[in-house]
This record gives sequence, C-alpha cells and structure tokens, in this order.
Amino acid sequence: MKKYYEFIPVSGFKAAGVYCGIKKDKSKKDLSVIYSETKAVSAATFTTNKVKAAPVQINMKNINNDNTQAIVVNSGNANACTGEKGFDDALNMISTLADELNLSPDEVLVASTGIIGVPMPMEKIIPGIKEAASTLSPIGFEDASKGILTTDSSTKTVSVEFTIDDKSVVISGMAKGSGMIHPNMATMLGFILTDASITKKMLQKALSDSVSDSFNMISVDGDTSTNDMVIMLANGKSNNKIINMDNGIYNKFKAALDIVNVELAKMIAKDGEGATKLIEVNLSGGKSKEDAKLCAKSIITSNLVKSAFFGSDANWGRVLCSMGYSGGDFIPEDVELFFESKKGKIQLVKNGVGLSLDEKLAKEILLEDYIKIIVDLKNGEYSAKAWGCDLSYDYVKINASYRS
Repeated sequence: MKKYYEFIPVSGFKAAGVYCGIKKDKSKKDLSVIYSETKAVSAATFTTNKVKAAPVQINMKNINNDNTQAIVVNSGNANACTGEKGFDDALNMISTLADELNLSPDEVLVASTGIIGVPMPMEKIIPGIKEAASTLSPIGFEDASKGILTTDSSTKTVSVEFTIDDKSVVISGMAKGSGMIHPNMATMLGFILTDASITKKMLQKALSDSVSDSFNMISVDGDTSTNDMVIMLANGKSNNKIINMDNGIYNKFKAALDIVNVELAKMIAKDGEGATKLIEVNLSGGKSKEDAKLCAKSIITSNLVKSAFFGSDANWGRVLCSMGYSGGDFIPEDVELFFESKKGKIQLVKNGVGLSLDEKLAKEILLEDYIKIIVDLKNGEYSAKAWGCDLSYDYVKINASYRS
C-alpha cells in the first residue's frame, strides 16, 4: 500500500470548492461539492449529540437509499438549532444541487459546519451551489478540501493506493476539525471516496468499525458537536470483484481505510484550536477491548493531563488519575507508564508506583511537539490508541471570540 498526504483523484469522482459569501473573509472558500459520475453506494456515521443539526437528521434518513451521487457542504454556518426553516434550507440545498446535476434529491447528501443558531444565508448559498456544480473537476479536490474548513489551520487530506484482484484501487479522504472535538466524533466532517467495488452493507461495516478506532478515539476539548459526520462513497470504477463478505479481500480494503481514517484523525487532533503538541496514547494489556478504550480515551480527554503537557510537566499522576475514573477495569498496582518522543523514552511508573524521575530528560521529551503516553495495564491482551492535543492559552482566546 502507498500512502499520500494529499487527496489523490479517484476514478469517476469530481469536486469543486468556491467562495459564496458565508464567511466574512473572501479569501476563504466556504462551499464544496463532491460528485460521482456514476451511481455509488454510501455509508456514514453521525454525531451522538442529542442536539443534531438539520443536515445530520436528513442524512440519517437519506443514507439508507440505494445510491448516492453527490454531497454539498458549506462552512461558516452549522444550520443547527434553526428550526423548521433550517430543515427547509437543507432540503433546498439538496434539491438545488440535484437539479444542477440531473439527479434525484434522494441521491444527494448535505453537510454544514460553523456557527450554531444562525439562519442560513440562502441568497448566497444557492448561487454558490450552482457555481460549484458548473466548475466540477477531477482535480477540484484541493479547493473542495478548503471549502469545508472553519478554524482549521490547514487542509487535512490522505490517500492510499493498493490492489485488489490485480486492479488498482484508491481510497482518498478529506476532513475538517479543530475545536469541539471529543470521542464519538467531534466538530468534524469527513468525506472519503473510493473506486472499489463493494456492497453497501460491507461498506457500512468497514466505515463503522474504522471510525470506532480512529475518529472516535480523538479529543481536543471534551465537547461533542451537533454536526459531526463521516460520509463514504464507493462507485466501483476499479472493476475489482465485488467485496460482499468478510474475507481476506475485505480485510485488505479495511486496512487501507484504517490508514486513511487514522491519519485524518491524527491531523484533527494535532490541529486542535491553540494546540502546540500532538499527544498519542498507546495502551496495552487491557482485560477487554472496551476496558482498553475507556482508559485510553479518559487519558486523552483529561484537561489536567492536557494542561500538564502544554507546560511540559511530567505530572504522571494525572494520567493514572484519569484512568481511575474512566470506568475501565484494571489493577492500579500492575500499571507501568512511559513518556516518549524523538528525544527519548522515560519510565515513570512501575507496578503502580512512581519511579525516581530524571527531570531534565523528562522535560526534553515533553518539549517536543509529538509525544506518546505508553501504558501497560498488564491485565490482558487488548490494546487501544487515542489521540489528542495539549490545552493552551490560545484555545480560550479562540473560543472566547468564535462568533466574531
């Protein structure tokens, strides 16, 4: 498999990104369209927040349709908590794109991200959709990846090329997310395309399982958004033998999808609002998969842990404390804990007890911008990974004036 940190064009797909006037800054694109020239099967996962934006509620229904050929996305306005008018606006976005591409509205999905509770400026969005539809291109994904961003500092794109039955297959993904990020998805949108031939049932299985170990294992600030979704389309243009069961070929496809989703998840975690460091938790020795995930998630979501890493303070007690209230089953007296970066690796805890600490080495390790927290529960064979970032002064500054 070949991995690329860019969006490699996928056979049969086109995209466009434009500025239509939702955002104040005219240099920032704010509307994107993704289009499959042929019918595609689709799969999705959605936010667990009870307060769901209109596009989420509509897509939760439309994702069950046999085919999907297009997605329209706007940034700068979440279309959440906007009442019946918000639903009508989302449906209007769908019908406008459907008319432009000669599709049924049932074949179009919609996504929004941005400020909550503000009416959609449809007088700007409708012309924007028409412009994007008229400029669709196989090389339009760079612009499309920009049109979905809000407070992100950069685009997030990953692609993997591999073979199935001697047929070249591509999976390419783009995502946005920087704040309001918490396990069980985040203020994030993800759009993943593939030319693989796969049934809708197996595509949904692959995506759901992959999201569980990627996007659902990141945290920036502990807030789960109203608009989160990951949508995947597969149009079968690679002409491989259709993947219709859980076998070796499916596992190969799933492994490629995992690479895309994990890398995108890490990019979101690293780009947390105000973040200076990417933190990765590698936890092993869990009694069960659930125990391992609970402990790993709890570490990465702890504001005290995140604050300590911002200050490059080797306050390992906060790590053990966060595991203790996670709900995961483990024996504290068995735990071993390490911190690691490119500056080295240091053990801080053995058999649940703190070791004599080389403060100088610990500081050097924690001053790096990519740090691993390595935990061995020594209580089983299950493992989990989670990703997050430090919590800085700038996070408060950004979110204190988000609407302005």
